[in-house]
Amino acid sequence: MVDLHCHILPGLDDGPDNMELSLAMAESAIADGITHVVATPHSNSEYVFDYSRVRKVREELQAKIDGRLILASGCDFHLSPENLDALRAEASRFCINQRDYLLVEFNEYSIPPAMDQTLHEIQLMRLRPVITHPERNAILRLQSERLLKWVRLGCFIQVTAGSLTGVFGTGAQKDAWRWMADGLVHFVASDAHNMRGRPLKLQPAFELVLKQFGEEVASALFVDNPMAAFEGRDLPHVPEVRNEIALPRRKRFFFF
Repeated sequence: MVDLHCHILPGLDDGPDNMELSLAMAESAIADGITHVVATPHSNSEYVFDYSRVRKVREELQAKIDGRLILASGCDFHLSPENLDALRAEASRFCINQRDYLLVEFNEYSIPPAMDQTLHEIQLMRLRPVITHPERNAILRLQSERLLKWVRLGCFIQVTAGSLTGVFGTGAQKDAWRWMADGLVHFVASDAHNMRGRPLKLQPAFELVLKQFGEEVASALFVDNPMAAFEGRDLPHVPEVRNEIALPRRKRFFFF
């Protein structure tokens, strides 16, 4: 399996504090059947993304595990004005394996209507936006139609393995499975941060998807599509999006 979203590098964000923990996460991934991992440190108001440091730490970890696990770098990219300026200056450092797929993370308190234009601008840079863990975003869980629109405009969706197994609650679990059935999901990733609460494991979620949707879908979401993104290729498996998706009952929030 290929994990496109993982906080495995030490001392860069809210992932592991030291190299020993990073090595433990790497060993966990190998034991789980994962062959490729993209280290994606945060770039947001709390954590500064230093590409040269990311590459240096990645190389250190890769040397310690030899070729038993292939490590690449990317970024958990928060859609802020400052980040977008940096993206315009040099996009590849933020992308998965320095190709053209970009993990994008949305604010949990406000997603302005102008975000449609922002995603379009990213695509005009010849990049492919991958919307990360929308099932864990309170706004997007209530606005499935926005996800549908973005997918139809050429964006991709990544859900978290732990959401499928219930780690992030029944609401996130229900919506992740619902969107998968609606044809909105292109990747499953770990978004691992540590060894306990958010470990680097995909196999439990893979087994559930295999049971629910069969081998073709499971292989597409955990192996074939992630490897294509890792290598910067078109996805070999693009699910057919349902014309009408089941929308959750809306609640009113003043910050919408």
